[in-house]
Amino acid sequence: MSLAPSRSRSGRIKIDVLMPAIDKDLETLPFVIDAIRKQVKHPIGKIMIVSPDSPRIKALCAQKKCTFVHERTVLPITKKQIRYRSKRWERSGWMLQQLLKLSGDKLGSSRYFLTMDADTVLIRPHVFRQKGKPVFYCRSWSHPEYFRVGRKLLGRRRVAPSSFVAHYMLFEKAKLARMKKKIEARHGTRWYQAILRSIDRSKPFGFSEFELYGNYVYTANPGGVVLKKCLNKSFSQSVKSISAKRLKALARSFRSLSFHKRGGYSLKPKGLRR
Repeated sequence: MSLAPSRSRSGRIKIDVLMPAIDKDLETLPFVIDAIRKQVKHPIGKIMIVSPDSPRIKALCAQKKCTFVHERTVLPITKKQIRYRSKRWERSGWMLQQLLKLSGDKLGSSRYFLTMDADTVLIRPHVFRQKGKPVFYCRSWSHPEYFRVGRKLLGRRRVAPSSFVAHYMLFEKAKLARMKKKIEARHGTRWYQAILRSIDRSKPFGFSEFELYGNYVYTANPGGVVLKKCLNKSFSQSVKSISAKRLKALARSFRSLSFHKRGGYSLKPKGLRR
């Protein structure tokens, strides 16, 4: 059997898609799925929605021809076991969805899988492999804790000039599996337990799966990746309130839109710190 990646007639590599979601994401999730099929310029295999046992999400998967995956079949731990919270905020579910994304090397059949945040809609065409190199969409700022935890997990300082936290990322399964094995060998425990033990639970922004994997790939071969500006815009309003005319105008300046229901969910620090 050939291990070469599957390609379409256009030469683009086939990819799967993985999205963790819960019921509160149902307002944006149909738009996210439709935008993936329109804007991702790769042949798409499975679109997998990883979720708790939700009848509403199962119904959407049937309607949109996606694959429902129960989150308990992906990870042996639950949101209740993560316990990442304070008197002012609750981040256990936020951590769980990141760990679910990092479990994507065990799902689907394609060599690559794209992960998307369930509140982010692509509004321009996207390619995630270019001339044999992965394409990462990046921003100019991040949280210092992301890099501290990444260094603790892998023993490497970040060297990338940008942040990989852009609401979506293409993972190569083999590289992701190798990264997790390195974490396990370094810490003597399962990769997800190492991550949970490494975060500072007094801080609400303690870990980023995108920052961890992006820096792992970039550090191994800085010339072997393509970095592009993510050009994302956040909204606190409903995705349904954006007209087709405004969407077309926004696409002149942005690649994607994120619809956060809670204002102040992500606090932007002053500049990117190493």
